[in-house]
Parts: sequence; structure tokens; C-alpha cells
Amino acid sequence: MQEKIIQQVLAGKDTLAILPTGAGKSICYQVPGLLLSGTCLVISPLIALMKDQVLGLQKRGIAAVAVYSGLNQEEVEEIYHEVSKERYRFLFVSPERLQSHIFLEYFQQWKIGLVAVDEAHCISQWGYDFRPPYLEIATIRGFIPQVPIIALSASATPLVQKDIIEKLAFTNHQTFFSTFKRETISISAFKVESKLVKLLDIVQKVPGSKIVYCKNRKRTKEIAEMLSSMVLLPIIITRD
Repeated sequence: MQEKIIQQVLAGKDTLAILPTGAGKSICYQVPGLLLSGTCLVISPLIALMKDQVLGLQKRGIAAVAVYSGLNQEEVEEIYHEVSKERYRFLFVSPERLQSHIFLEYFQQWKIGLVAVDEAHCISQWGYDFRPPYLEIATIRGFIPQVPIIALSASATPLVQKDIIEKLAFTNHQTFFSTFKRETISISAFKVESKLVKLLDIVQKVPGSKIVYCKNRKRTKEIAEMLSSMVLLPIIITRD
């Protein structure tokens, strides 16, 4: 489905792509971002996500940079100045950055080839992580009416999809949806008298590695010690 999404974007059309985690959503904006003339503006909600994407692009020799809250005004303006010179192919910003007067002042000078909205479900109050600043994205379209927008999400109900399309002022758009069903994954729920008995049954009969989630560290240690004493398997205790 990636190829069809990329072709849609390269045709200059707004695009909504709903693909499961690990399906390669980034490629859907990175390839057009390289092929289209100008800088690709990527709007992302988390600093960690931005840094990860920038690092991945830089490792491939692609000029990319992110503007986030840890930078001072001088550093931010230096990046914006370089974008004005078309030194970067990808510029990552948070949705809150779109409300900055400095950003809007520079933005009108930039040559933007594509706008990518990552974690697009954040634009909808029906989503699980509503971010009101996402609503500001549509306001920049007045400066770049011919530039396509691609919105990407790993989870968006039909209601959220409708909201994304409306809030981003999509026109002549197309939605791509990939099933979240994984043939290699099964989900089962059991109502049992003893969770420990069922756990031992699973550990002993189901092949492969297992992850056991517990509500606190004390319980985690208790379960790990119990498993270590009853089954000949390596036990790794982790705290996340």
C-alpha cells in the first residue's frame, strides 16, 4: 500500500494513511519529501519521535533537523534561516510551534513541497491523545494552498478519520486503510480460578518466549521467583 500512498502524494493530492505500527508509515512521506521540490514540513507530537526520525534520515545522508523546546531562540532562528536557504529537506516541528509568530514569519518565506502530519489522530477530540494545537495546522494552508498534506496514524476510528479530514481541510483526498489483523498473532482471554495455575500451564505448554505483566515490582519479583523455582527457564525481570 505504500506505493499507492506515495503516488497519491506525488500527484499533489491530500492523503490520509491509516497503517498499523511497523507498517512503514514514515516511508510514505519521506519518499515524496525527497522527490518533491522544497522542504518537507513534518508535524510531530513528541520530541523523542522527532529526534528518532531526524537521526534515521541523517544516517542516510539526508539533511533533516528538528525544532523542539530544548533549543533557545537563537538556535531556532538559525535553523529557520537555513531552511530559507533550502539547506534541509525535512524540518520537524511540534504542533505548538505553528502558533509561534517567529515560525509564521519565516514560514511565509520557505519553499514547502509537502506537509506531513504524524500521529494525526491527535487532531480529533475523539482520539486517545487530543492535542488542540493540531487544529492550527489548517491555518497554514492559506500560505501554501497548492501543497499537499499527508496525515498518518496507526489508529483512527471512522469518526476520527472524518475529523482529521475536516480539521485539515482536505480537498480531493483519498484515504488508505490497512487492516490491523496479524496472522501471526492471536489474542485469548481466560476467566480462571487461579492465575498462577494458568500461567504455569501456558509457560509449560506454549512454545517461545513469554512476557508476564504484573501490577507492581513486588508482585513481579514474586512471580519471577515462583517461575524460576518451578520451571527450567531463564527469567528476566525488567522495570519500565
